[in-house]
Amino acid sequence: MSSYQKPSRRASLRQRATHALGNARDRLLHSRELSQAGLTPYDVIHDNGLVSLRHYRHLSEEVIQVDGEAVPVSRKTHRVPLVIVPPLAVNMLIYDLFPERSLVKYMLARGFDVYLVDWGFPGLEHTHYNLHTYVAELLPDFLEKVRAHSGVQELSLHGWSMGGIITLCYGGLMHDENIRNLVVLAAPVNSHASGQLGKVYQFVRARAEWVREHTGFRIHNISPRLLHTPGWINTLGFKMTNPVGSVMGYWDLLKKLGDRDFVIEHATNASFLDHMVAYTGGIMQDMMVRIWIDNAMADGCMPIGDREARLDTITSNLLAFAGKSDTMVTKDAVITLLDLVASGDKSFQIVPGGHMGVLAGSKAPATAWAKTADWLAERSD
Repeated sequence: MSSYQKPSRRASLRQRATHALGNARDRLLHSRELSQAGLTPYDVIHDNGLVSLRHYRHLSEEVIQVDGEAVPVSRKTHRVPLVIVPPLAVNMLIYDLFPERSLVKYMLARGFDVYLVDWGFPGLEHTHYNLHTYVAELLPDFLEKVRAHSGVQELSLHGWSMGGIITLCYGGLMHDENIRNLVVLAAPVNSHASGQLGKVYQFVRARAEWVREHTGFRIHNISPRLLHTPGWINTLGFKMTNPVGSVMGYWDLLKKLGDRDFVIEHATNASFLDHMVAYTGGIMQDMMVRIWIDNAMADGCMPIGDREARLDTITSNLLAFAGKSDTMVTKDAVITLLDLVASGDKSFQIVPGGHMGVLAGSKAPATAWAKTADWLAERSD
């Protein structure tokens, strides 16, 4: 019998090795084909050549699977549309990362009419774009397109990270009375209170104040072109927030090359993490000065061009989240918001996850997504 076992073992090892090598080849050369991100159908209803507006199609299924849980698809659509306002420098796959872990698909199932503003991939020709460009020019135009397409004036806005800052600045600058609800996740409202990173910002501020007092140097006097930040730098910066986890992710890939499902999951996550988008020079200037150094949002008043966005003029219903293990934007950096807005209906919650996990982690569907959908459902008809 042993004479038959040896060839069988060799054949099994050879088969496993061939399978692992095939997975390695596909992960290295065909990662886009492996990725399951971005599969929920949508229509582009407006495009200015850089920024586009997506409208996600209503689901035909009766039930969808969300991380192994069955979610019935609502046949009732809430009256107030939901508009997702992403941060800059990320690609849009984060909102539709897996077929069973897709925020846009989940919100569709929960009965919301879902739109998403895709900021596109800015090049050097856009490097003068700054907060004023996005808050006072682009976002108002695209929200009007949502209203024209939906036939509804009242809107709910959903902003994660810098998307939350853009959303709040819009509310404080444009005084749009038809923004009924605001959902803000992990937005650095008080960046100097954000743990160890906040201490770094405080250190930089002290030096910046000396420079302002003793020299004529101003960051806004630098050509925005010199501060244009390519996408690969943003990818590196995001991964450096958890360098051990980033390295271990590839170590796990090597150990599990024989597991096709794991290789597909790794390629899908990488489709987002490895393809960040450039920050324009103008945005970098505003972020460095307004958010990192001056911490203007914490005072409730953000300079936008020659105007000011005042958070105490925001009266929309507000739901704010912070990630329990978020080291980029901690609880203390977010909770300040509740004291700054004039909203009568406002609440704050801590949910599991880091900066990315709060939006798209494995625990997000049962926590941040479900809480958002429940909260909006009561305020969207």
